[in-house]
Amino acid sequence: MCQHCNYVRSLKSSGLGYTPNRLKVLEAVGRNSAPASAQDIFAALRRTSRINRVTVYRILDLLVASGLVERLSGGGRTFFYGLAASEHHPWHAHFYCKICGSLVCLSPESLPVDGVALRRALPGKIEGLQIRVDGVCQGCLRAEGRAAAPAAGWCEPKPARKEIL
Repeated sequence: MCQHCNYVRSLKSSGLGYTPNRLKVLEAVGRNSAPASAQDIFAALRRTSRINRVTVYRILDLLVASGLVERLSGGGRTFFYGLAASEHHPWHAHFYCKICGSLVCLSPESLPVDGVALRRALPGKIEGLQIRVDGVCQGCLRAEGRAAAPAAGWCEPKPARKEIL
C-alpha cells in the first residue's frame, strides 16, 4: 500500500465520499505493485470481507470515473486497474506479456512523454493517456528457452493476480 496516499481523503476530495467498501477497493488497488484485474481485486477482498462481485465492479467503475483509478486494457477483453497518476504516482507506461497475460508498470524514465508538447500538439484537452508495450516477459522467454537482455528501467513482469495480498 502506498505510504504517501491518504485514501479516505482521496475519496472525499474526489466527490465520491467515503464508504467502507469504497475504501477497501481503493486500498486493494493501491496495495498492488502492478495493475490487477477486477477478478483479482475481488478475490483478494473476498478473503477478508463479505463484499460481493457486483459491488466491486461498480466501485471500480466509480473510482475510474472519479479519476482515482485508471482502467487499463489488457489483452482481449481483460481490463486491469491501477492508481491513476498523481503527485505520488507519476504517469508511466505498461508492459503486457502476450503469453502469460501479465501487465506491469514501467518506470516513468523508461518511456518518457513530454506532456507539455503533447498538449500543444493536440486539438483538445487530454483526459487520459495509456501506452502499453506488448511483448513477451523474461519469465516466459526463460520458459521457452529464449533469453532477452532486460531493458533499462523495465521491471521483471509478474502476473498481477499473484501480487494482491
